[in-house]
Amino acid sequence: MKFQSSELPIGKPQTRRKTAPKLAPLVAITILFTIIPIYYPSIRYSSQKKISEVISSNSEDTIQPVEDTIQPVDHLDNDLQVNHPCPVEDVPTQPCNVPIKEEEEEEEKEKPDKLPEKDEKSTKFVTKSDTTDKKVLPEPRKKLERRDQRARKKSGHRQRDFTVPKVVPQKIDQKNPPKNGDIRNLTSEVSNSETCDLFSGEWVKNPEGPYYTNDTCYAIQQHQNCQKFGRPDTDFLKWRWQPDACELPIFDPTQFLELVKGKSLAFVGDSVARNHMQSLICLLSRVVYPEDISETQDENRRWIYKDYDFNISMFWAPYLVRTEKTDPNDVTQPFNLYLDEFDEFWMNQIQGFDYVIISAGHWFFRPTMFYLNRRLVGCLYCPQSNVSHVTSYFSYRRAFRTAFRAINSLENYKGVTFLRTFAPSHFENGPWDKGGDCARTKPFKKNEKVLEDYNLEFYKIQLDELKIAQRAGRRTGLKFRLFDATQPMLLRPDGHPSKYGRWPNPNVTVPNDCVHWCLPGPIDAWNDFLVELLKREVGDS
Repeated sequence: MKFQSSELPIGKPQTRRKTAPKLAPLVAITILFTIIPIYYPSIRYSSQKKISEVISSNSEDTIQPVEDTIQPVDHLDNDLQVNHPCPVEDVPTQPCNVPIKEEEEEEEKEKPDKLPEKDEKSTKFVTKSDTTDKKVLPEPRKKLERRDQRARKKSGHRQRDFTVPKVVPQKIDQKNPPKNGDIRNLTSEVSNSETCDLFSGEWVKNPEGPYYTNDTCYAIQQHQNCQKFGRPDTDFLKWRWQPDACELPIFDPTQFLELVKGKSLAFVGDSVARNHMQSLICLLSRVVYPEDISETQDENRRWIYKDYDFNISMFWAPYLVRTEKTDPNDVTQPFNLYLDEFDEFWMNQIQGFDYVIISAGHWFFRPTMFYLNRRLVGCLYCPQSNVSHVTSYFSYRRAFRTAFRAINSLENYKGVTFLRTFAPSHFENGPWDKGGDCARTKPFKKNEKVLEDYNLEFYKIQLDELKIAQRAGRRTGLKFRLFDATQPMLLRPDGHPSKYGRWPNPNVTVPNDCVHWCLPGPIDAWNDFLVELLKREVGDS
């Protein structure tokens, strides 16, 4: 097929006929440009009135008109993402919470300035896993001519701006990810700058470890008893944490018991919180064993060291807020989370405690239904198409805000609250439910691994909410402190049970455990931190 090189038909040459200039069109255009500016404000007002009626007739999920000034965006509004569901297992962990990237990357390259699209059945906010907080920028407003301004003033109409704000995401530079030193700067507003930063450092050799074994401590749970189930290497037991600017002594059980004489300590959280508590009991077993005075045989336990009048309690609260099972007999079914309601069980229990360590993490990757004001507002990995699908960031921030608000509301609580930050998992060569494992046998070096993706987001959310709690605590007289386990544990991929939390069974496939920590193991260093943090509290008082 041949194409013509010109849009004009081939044949007789084209000629232009000369005509006299016509004045009538020019006169008509002049009149139009004279009349339109006079009536333009009222026309524009009429059209905007229709727009406002349409907006107000839509449901609560529609975009509302933006006033002249854009209010600062609350972090609570920035945690919405759409995810693809993942299987439910007893060891909930990372990978399936991150949105699938390939389709979104192509779509974002083609439409970089478009707002997230809205579906009739559900609201889907299309975002990226490397997107952090977002800023809302208004569209520039057109400046009215002087004649328009006079007409607007005369009509007494106050112009409203119905422009939809653009959502401009701040991206993490994948080629130059944040260094660990940059991450430490995030803690400057919530930690005591006058003392040594215990949590900035590296793991160094310690030939003296470990300080107990599975034979000397009965408090080790089976799935963390790596030595019992045949883990062949022991080098992961020969490290200690060395801060950059000071010394961190190895845990001294006698010194600790003298420090907490007449005191009480509570752990509020999930199985990793229990993992920490069991490490403490094992380290203290070199001096004395506690007496179990638990009233129940469930996850809530209590021990007492009578000679020191010191007691330890574990309050099971993996979500920190009021929670209901959708199926009382099946923990793999979705949970109902009432994100703005207190969990009154642990809240009322801690009132007499001197120290509380609060934490939460991997349970927020499970299927869940989210309620605010007793109204279903979203879900994570639910099958319903008429419910907004959001990420775990949505619930994680609200859960910590509600938990800290609960503590600040207590009239009789006078203790010190430590936020123990998120401890990353270390699945490699696949997600947790598809053969992912943590088979390394030594720690990462200081700058060999950086905090990124959902680990970084969870960490930042915790620091944000701790800062808010500290600000409220100044009014109530309560202390909130940072117990930063994130950076030290990020560097310990070698410290998980992996397949050594059970005997092998060729007929049963069980995911490797790269969430919890071997006992003894790297988690023992958390009690080195704890002693130093308690010393600082005693010194301040």
